[in-house]
Amino acid sequence: MQALLDAIERMDLPTDARRVFHGRGGLHPGCEQWALDAYPPVWLLTSFQPVTDAELATLHEALSARWSELSPNAPLNWVFQLRHEGRTETRLMAGTVPEPHVVSERGARYRVHLQKGQNHGLFLDMAEGRQWVREHAVGARVLNLFAYTCSFSVAALQGGARQVINVDMSAAAMGIGQQNHALNGLSAGASFMAHDIFKTWGKITRSGPYHLIVVDPPSYQKGSFVATKDYQRLMRRLPDLLRPGGQVLLCLNAPELDLAFLQDRMREAAPELRFEQRLPNPPAFADVSDERALKVLLYRAPEVPPAGPRQPLPPA
Repeated sequence: MQALLDAIERMDLPTDARRVFHGRGGLHPGCEQWALDAYPPVWLLTSFQPVTDAELATLHEALSARWSELSPNAPLNWVFQLRHEGRTETRLMAGTVPEPHVVSERGARYRVHLQKGQNHGLFLDMAEGRQWVREHAVGARVLNLFAYTCSFSVAALQGGARQVINVDMSAAAMGIGQQNHALNGLSAGASFMAHDIFKTWGKITRSGPYHLIVVDPPSYQKGSFVATKDYQRLMRRLPDLLRPGGQVLLCLNAPELDLAFLQDRMREAAPELRFEQRLPNPPAFADVSDERALKVLLYRAPEVPPAGPRQPLPPA
């Protein structure tokens, strides 16, 4: 646990939401179970293995000592979450959590919820992906698949996108997405479809074609999406949804699936789409292996559609 304690001792006063310590990356032997995130004004400490009360007491002392140096007039707020063997236990360890809890990232504002479930409303490892979209969305018609709380949509509209179509089967997540747009003064330009993507291809197609498609699914969510089974059948749809020269951002956060998993299936499902680059992850998420880390791949459609009709797509 020493590397985590050292990181706490060195950390600075956060303004944006960000990761502070990434033990899961394997660069700190003995600390693989730990992650520390800042969701100002709250710290979130996560362990992927059971911990003792003595360990939590040591970490509380470390956080308290550093916080008294960084912000001596403010209370320490921190939450502990244990994720182990499919179970999640969340405890407020000190202070309070604001309600609503709104954090910032590069000028954008998002609602988060640290005490409900494993997904907190904003995936911090996708910060560079959001920034890329913000920088490349001007004038674009964007399709945001598996939109969750629509952070990509906020980034796209802030970057000058003409329109964003958000699709996610969770009506609750889409409701938070609408709140995120309101938080950022984005009253127009986005639509929200709370539907199962695989049952909504007709509506998705009619709203296209698109200059940019963002695909950011869960790696394994029973009843919704299983990457090893579902990603390729989604890829087959992409060429018919894109404008000539349009781009696709393919995302996958599954340490057990390597880069070739996405690239090989894309070559089989949509060979006309050309791989351009893999976007970098935030430095705070450095990993001992790039193959295990978050994968965000950029593909582009040909500027001129291929001659001849495409083979008809199989039923969804």
